Amino acid sequence: MSDILTLVFRTFMSQTCVKKELPVSPPPPCSALMVGDRRVSRSVLLLAAVTAASEMGVKVVFFAQTQIQSLPVSLQRCVPSLSPESLKKITFCYPRTLDELLQQVASLHESPTPPSVIIINGLEDFLHSHSGFQSGEQSCAAHLAALLCDTAAFLTQVLEQRGPSSAPCRVIASFLSEVDTGQDGRDASATDPTLDVLDRYFQVRCTLDQDRGYEAAAAAAEEAWNIYLSERGITELPFEKDDKPRLTQEWQLFVFPDGLMQFKLV
Repeated sequence: MSDILTLVFRTFMSQTCVKKELPVSPPPPCSALMVGDRRVSRSVLLLAAVTAASEMGVKVVFFAQTQIQSLPVSLQRCVPSLSPESLKKITFCYPRTLDELLQQVASLHESPTPPSVIIINGLEDFLHSHSGFQSGEQSCAAHLAALLCDTAAFLTQVLEQRGPSSAPCRVIASFLSEVDTGQDGRDASATDPTLDVLDRYFQVRCTLDQDRGYEAAAAAAEEAWNIYLSERGITELPFEKDDKPRLTQEWQLFVFPDGLMQFKLV
């Protein structure tokens, strides 16, 4: 999935920046977890959906608990000439509960044209909506993440049989940790046990960290964000957490007053 994120960043890279060449790397991981601000992660996920549909020509399914009434200003500014044909490749689904999300993900294999990209906006909303698991939110997170991985693996086999251009099936999800919200009076060194569980299943962590220094003002932007792509999870021992994720890419995101979003490779 990091290949689509990198494609998003490169597609909407600032034209005033010198475009650095990304190093040659092995085949990209197929699952990514975006952690951080809800508003920014939602915009990046929508950019990923649109980029996959328009630039790669693949089918995308986008899950969210809250219905998207209209495309955000940031997306309209970044993709002003988005074609209706590209939007038709994106299916928006709005399950209200975790149970509904699980059912809809589990039924993706029944589609006559299975998706190449599965996107879930706001995992925390679905996890908080469910109390049926005796072991709590961490068990819910493990159950959902395992289903996503199994579904992607099965759909990859289906897509490969139909032709290599649509494979593999990729998964990207966003999650707002309670640590990031500043709730519960937690200190900066606190960890979120639910996020620890999710990290075991998602191969790449995409971390959004707002830059509160001079970068935004220097770029005449309203906001500046640091984006860190790091590999983690899915090791030889899937339930052994890797405490030393390997940073693979670092980007900056600038959000301008008119809603335009631009990326810069660091």
